[in-house]
Amino acid sequence: MYVGRDMTELSMLPKSEWGKEELAFFHHSLQQMVPYLNQEGQVIHREIVEEIVNRGGLDSQNM
Repeated sequence: MYVGRDMTELSMLPKSEWGKEELAFFHHSLQQMVPYLNQEGQVIHREIVEEIVNRGGLDSQNM
C-alpha cells in the first residue's frame, strides 16, 4: 500500500522529483480512471508515463 505524499503536494514538484513509488501509485490510479479524466488529468497522466519511461520503466519486483 502506498503511504507518501499526496497529489496536492506532488503537483507542486516536477515529475523528476517524484519517487518511483509515487509514480507507480499515481500511474496505476489514473490508468483506472482514464475514461473519466478531463484534459488536465490526461496531461498529468501522460507526464507521469513519460517520467516512468525516462527512468527506464518500473521494476515490478520492487513495487
